[in-house]
Amino acid sequence: MTQIGVLVGNPRPASRTLQAALALREALAATLGVPVEGPVVEAAALAPAVFTDPDTVKAALDTVAQADVLVVATPTYKAAYTGLLKAVLDQAPAGWLRGKVVVPLQIAASDRHALAVEVHLRPVLAELGALVPQTVFLNEAALPADVTDFDLDALKVLR
Repeated sequence: MTQIGVLVGNPRPASRTLQAALALREALAATLGVPVEGPVVEAAALAPAVFTDPDTVKAALDTVAQADVLVVATPTYKAAYTGLLKAVLDQAPAGWLRGKVVVPLQIAASDRHALAVEVHLRPVLAELGALVPQTVFLNEAALPADVTDFDLDALKVLR
């Protein structure tokens, strides 16, 4: 059975980035005709271990790597992805995502950052071996204040 995992690089736990990533996972599951299931890892939970306990980070990366498809989501910080996500991905072994389909999702406050997901995040994931058929950018204005009201039509590009 196809599992769709989620790795969220937001330093804030239970963020709107997480909710958007879960909504994207739901849309992907509907597109693929599979149940919505798979591991979810938030980098925020790993933050205390990133530089002190590499085994914890590696275990989290191993867990999320068990998914067949992976959504990697991040807010935009300084016109790129978060440093926390970079620190987590830096601990992934070479080829960690070899042959895995990965859909990067980047959220920003301005459309001026729409290419950040292509220019910054896609290359890092490709370096880890990921197959990246498509990237997704969302302006945070498209996210409702209450993320439980997130409209999957905002992700219609995947359908």
